[in-house]
Parts: sequence; structure tokens; C-alpha cells
Amino acid sequence: MLELEDSEAAQQATPVWAVFGDLMSGLVGAFVLVLVGLLVVQMDLVGTLQAEVEKRRIEEQRRIALEKALAIPLASGRVTLNDGRIGISGSVLFPVNSDQLRGEGRQLLRSLVHPLRVYLGERNEMLMVSGFTDDKPVSEHNRRFADNLELSAQRALTVTRALIEEGMPSSQVFAAAFGAEQPVATNRSDEGRALNRRVEMAPVPRTAGAQAPAAPAAASR
Repeated sequence: MLELEDSEAAQQATPVWAVFGDLMSGLVGAFVLVLVGLLVVQMDLVGTLQAEVEKRRIEEQRRIALEKALAIPLASGRVTLNDGRIGISGSVLFPVNSDQLRGEGRQLLRSLVHPLRVYLGERNEMLMVSGFTDDKPVSEHNRRFADNLELSAQRALTVTRALIEEGMPSSQVFAAAFGAEQPVATNRSDEGRALNRRVEMAPVPRTAGAQAPAAPAAASR
């Protein structure tokens, strides 16, 4: 009789252990899935971090190389370098409301051609010349330009042509115009407007399919 009761108790206990085993298996499976998910997320984060570190390393190398290439004009204070953009005050290059290049501006552009050619050639990059103005309407006495956008475009073209005339390969430079957009200072003061009237030059990656020009000679301008 006692053996019969033990057998019945054992039969009643078996489903409990089976359920417990299934529960543990489920928990282990869920834990493994969570662990795998965390590992995948961590690997993605590590990859993203490494890519960002590499991007910043390359940008820092470019900045140092550009500063080295433009050491002389930077030291003279005639150009600035900010986030890879070479800035030249509009007053150095042009009279107000004009696209006629000053002699001083021509001389400055001439001094930039050789170091920029070397820099661009080493990296197979191009130079984007961008024109900017303040927000004051073009003078009524100057009907050559419909608005600031046209004035900035003509100034960018003038600088681009001057660079080409001074030895920059035409395939290595192009112009862009922004008018009064993207000011770097307030347009409510004379000082701010003077800062906004500017030309910037920035090395940019060459588009796919574009051919690189021949490397500049060491004794070129």
C-alpha cells in the first residue's frame, strides 16, 4: 500500500519538474537572445566609434597639411583658415559693389596658387571658390548686377579665372555663389557686413569620373 502511494506521488511530481525544466530552457534561450542582441549593438557602436575616430583623424591631418601649405599667407593675416575653408576678406579682393579685382587681391591669389596646387594634387581634390555678400541691396548706381546673388557669382568667377590665369588647372577649380546667405557675422553693423563680404576657397573631394590634372612642377609659380 505504501509503495503504491509513493508511486502515485512520484507520478504527480514529474510534471512539476518538466514544467520547471521548460521554464529554465525558455529563460536560458531568452538570455542568449538578449546577450546576442547586446553584442550586435555593441559591435555596431564600436564600428561607428572607430569610423568617427578615423574621420576626425583624417580631418585633423588635412587641417595640419593645409595650414602648412598656407603658412606664409596665414602668417601675414591676409587669409584665414576655419574648418578647412580658406577665407579672404572681400575688401582685399574687390571694391564695394564691384567684381573688379584689386591689384592687392591679384597678388594674394597668385601667392596661393602653388601651395594649393601641391595640396590638391597630393589628395586628388578640387578647389571650390565661393562668393558671399552682405544683405544690403546692390547699389542703384550699379545696374550690372540684378542682386547680391549675381554679384557674389561674378566675384567667385573673377577669383576662379584669376587663379587659372596664375597657373591653377581649370579642371581643378570651380565657382559657387551664395549671395547674402550663410553670413558669418551680423548684418546690422558695418564691421559685420564687411566680414560677410568675402570669398572662401575650400578643397573638396573630386567627383567620380573626374580626371586629375598633371602634378605641378616644383618650380611652378
